[in-house]
Amino acid sequence: MKKRHEQKLIILSIGLMLAFSIPISLLFNSEKNVFGYPMILIYLFAVWTISIIISFVIIKKYDE
Repeated sequence: MKKRHEQKLIILSIGLMLAFSIPISLLFNSEKNVFGYPMILIYLFAVWTISIIISFVIIKKYDE
């Protein structure tokens, strides 16, 4: 794997550690609902899904 792809994955990991940290996650812990689901649940699954997509794009570029 190229060095720049490794660096991108490391940056993604650090960003996910920050995104899933308790202080940031608790910002979305409110009584508001989106389509009947609590806001914190929407936030956690959105960050998780976006991280999967970003890592897929990085790995896919490595194969080319």
